[in-house]
Parts: sequence; structure tokens; C-alpha cells
Amino acid sequence: MLRDTDMTKDVVQNVFMKLFSNLNNIRNKSSIQSWIFKTTRNEIFTVYRKRKTRNEVNYDLNDEQFSVLEENQISEEYEKKELKELILKNLEQLPQEQKEVFLLKEYGQLSYREISGLLEIDEGLVKSRLYKTRQKLISQLSKVL
Repeated sequence: MLRDTDMTKDVVQNVFMKLFSNLNNIRNKSSIQSWIFKTTRNEIFTVYRKRKTRNEVNYDLNDEQFSVLEENQISEEYEKKELKELILKNLEQLPQEQKEVFLLKEYGQLSYREISGLLEIDEGLVKSRLYKTRQKLISQLSKVL
């Protein structure tokens, strides 16, 4: 979501520092995963708020991005990258609630029940938001493709 490796590492570090300092205050130890998710979500929102005020742009080039591929793999990789960029671009235009559910389901591989628990919303609402998000993405991408 952040598209910046260093910023992501900072967020992860902040979350685990908060976890360590608040470990005694967490009542239900079985809900640590939920606590980590919510804290991470809040940290990411904090980063977004700071970026809006500073208008920050970061370019991160890793050696891992430059690998040798066969000719047929090049076109496949390019198409995958282009499709991913289109999806992410279209996701940015959707409401935060829909984007969040989509990312947790598709990229986080979480079940409806897990998403429902993390976001503290009804499981039916999770399914509804996911369905609407997918329909919007299909509609927007079908215009381009």
C-alpha cells in the first residue's frame, strides 16, 4: 500500500515497538493479530496524512527488479506489471472501505470471517463491499482492455 520499501520497514518497526511496549496492556492475547492489524492500519494512515501535507514522492530501485528474462517471459512480466498498475490505479479511486476489503482478501488471502473480525464489520458487509469493488474494477478495466 505504501509503495516505498523504506517507509514500509519503518511502519513495521513502529508497529512492533508499540506491540512490545503495550504487550502487558493487551487483555486478550489471542487477539494480538487483530491488534497488530489495527495498529499497522493506523500507522499507514499516519504516513498518508504526512505525505499529503508534504507532497512526498519516493522512487525505490532495487537490484531485484533488474533480472534477466527470456523473451517470452518479458512480455508476460510486462503484461502482469501493467495489469497490476492498472488495478492499483483504479483501486486508488475507490472508497477506503472497499479498497481495504479488496486488498485483505486478494493480497492478504484472508477469509471473509477474518476480514470481518479485523475490520469489526458484519461478514455480509465484507462480501458486499468485495463484490462491489470487483464489479467496479471489472467495469473500469474492461474499458481499458
